Amino acid sequence: MMDAAQLSSRFKHFAELECKGSSSLYECLAFKVSEDSEMIELCAEARNGQPVPNLLFGAVHYLLLKGEEHPLKEYYPSITKNPRTIAGCYDHFKDFCNVNRDEIIAILKSKLVQTNEVRRCAYLYPIFCLIYSKTGKPLSLIEIGTSAGLQLLWDKYSYSYDTHNIYGDRGSSVLIKSKIKGRLTPSLLQKCPPTASKIGLDLHVCDLRHSEDFLWLKSLIWPEHKERLDLFERAAKVFRENPAELIEGDGVKLLTDVIEQLPKDTAVCIFHTHVANQMAKESKYELIDKIKKIGSQRDVFHIYNNMWDRKLHLDYWMNGIEYHHTIGAADGHGRWFEWNLKDIR
Repeated sequence: MMDAAQLSSRFKHFAELECKGSSSLYECLAFKVSEDSEMIELCAEARNGQPVPNLLFGAVHYLLLKGEEHPLKEYYPSITKNPRTIAGCYDHFKDFCNVNRDEIIAILKSKLVQTNEVRRCAYLYPIFCLIYSKTGKPLSLIEIGTSAGLQLLWDKYSYSYDTHNIYGDRGSSVLIKSKIKGRLTPSLLQKCPPTASKIGLDLHVCDLRHSEDFLWLKSLIWPEHKERLDLFERAAKVFRENPAELIEGDGVKLLTDVIEQLPKDTAVCIFHTHVANQMAKESKYELIDKIKKIGSQRDVFHIYNNMWDRKLHLDYWMNGIEYHHTIGAADGHGRWFEWNLKDIR
């Protein structure tokens, strides 16, 4: 079981760094949970390596969306048209957790946090444009921690970056809006770079055709985030019409075999967003070692965040030479990102 002090710190961190300015409901609940020893004891039932606040709040949201009757639902904009103000919500939240303790523990022990944040494609798009501009080769994509694979469909979406210009698939039903912070801006291609293959790897692939998987993914979207929910539902429809190959298993272990199957004259792009924080340290080093070995044989690009720090990184190997670049900070839900890359070699 997890250490109580560490769990308390996680909830405070979640409230201060992730919820503030984004979800007043979860900010309030996270602070309260961090100071409640009984709730911390409940959270200690979660699987190791999981982001516990997301898992707990997702579990409660999941049960409410399934139809559990309780006054707590009156505070959730995703369930109630005119939600109550958050004052007094914690007493109802704790009571709900006590009443549904066994169901919540079962979820904490069995479910994974697999948020499909479609808007993170807003910063993937300029990176893939950059890679294509450098190589002139179609992209072979491998996503580690793909969940339901919605980010693999980045080339089926359109993009707007606080201007009137629209990039990507202009006919898409999914329009992703984001803001680029800082003095530098990326060079954006009007149309998506060509993609040769797409493969998603995950310990548990979420199947959007299954009602329980679909509901769990909806539960991980924060109650106030109506735009996120709309993007998710639109992207899920696009995926059903344009399915990508999703393979269940340890993405790090599978990586070498998967890459051997990719077309040779392509730029290999291995990416993962907000996943590496759930990896054991040994798995992170194993992943880096494998990518370096691949880079000694062919050009490969590695896009990631939440591995060693919270920033977005691009590492790559071209002609056997290794390069490392920090792109900048990025909002966890893709609402904004920094672009700190000048002309790179």
